[in-house]
Amino acid sequence: MKDFYPPIEPYDSGLLDVGDGNKIHWEVCGNPAGKPAVFLHGGPGGGILPAFRRFFDPAAYRIVLFDQRNCGTSQPSAADPGVSLEHNTTPHLVADIERLREHLSVDRWLVFGGSWGSTLALSYAQAHPGRVTELVLRGIYLVRPSDETWSFTPTGAARLFPAEWAAFHGAIPAAERHDLIAAYGRRIGDPDPEVHLPAARAWMDWELSANTLLPVDPPELDDAAVLLCARITHHYISNGGFLPEEGLLAGVDRIRHIPTVIVNGRYDMKTPPDQAWDLHLAWPEAEFHIVEDAGHVGAEPGTRHRLIDATDRFRS
Repeated sequence: MKDFYPPIEPYDSGLLDVGDGNKIHWEVCGNPAGKPAVFLHGGPGGGILPAFRRFFDPAAYRIVLFDQRNCGTSQPSAADPGVSLEHNTTPHLVADIERLREHLSVDRWLVFGGSWGSTLALSYAQAHPGRVTELVLRGIYLVRPSDETWSFTPTGAARLFPAEWAAFHGAIPAAERHDLIAAYGRRIGDPDPEVHLPAARAWMDWELSANTLLPVDPPELDDAAVLLCARITHHYISNGGFLPEEGLLAGVDRIRHIPTVIVNGRYDMKTPPDQAWDLHLAWPEAEFHIVEDAGHVGAEPGTRHRLIDATDRFRS
């Protein structure tokens, strides 16, 4: 069973101006002369963590990580309720990745993404297939209406997490529960902290309730982190991920030639394996793995093994 590579620190970092008043924080670690790889974090609304560097052999890879627009330490932060998300869409993020590639003088790179990062990786690869050497994808999230039905109606994940669903559902008055996404949007977008903070925390409690196979203590997020994550996650979910109407599966022919590994936990309650299976059916050439003893997160042993095995095989 493959384990994480040892902790490493960046040897370079900075803020890249990507337009629209936005600057994205980036870092590079590993071997400056190694094979380029870019890690795309999840969420949307997450950020980079030191553990993400450890999916790659630091002797073999030049590892690039960045905080997506308005996330992490990118500027301005969505933790400020006055910051507009008008220019934060999937096409903007795809353009940011390409601008970062050019800024770092990378010709082509391996693209690694999990959860929302898999959505973004597929979107980037379909827009710029000539810049991608390989794809490593975990916890496939296609952002189709049926996928959101699983997350936001009583017939999906709510049946497996009834107490958590009751708290999420119950935070909205009965008259508005027919459209929870819209009801939460009104509250998360309210300028009054006494309105938007409780709504953001209820939203994120539900978002984080199903991340792992076995229960763990959820991360302690301060008010700023909760509002940042809730604002961006809601922004994307309420807009269909800003994806083409035909969806990501329709673009597989543009990337079919790219060596790809798809990994999904059998008991992933955030992005159930039917999404990975549908991607596999559209793209049988891609290597496909269901991890029998895993949920959603990439650090679970079986999932971690498959991901690091993929980056090890692709390093040459």
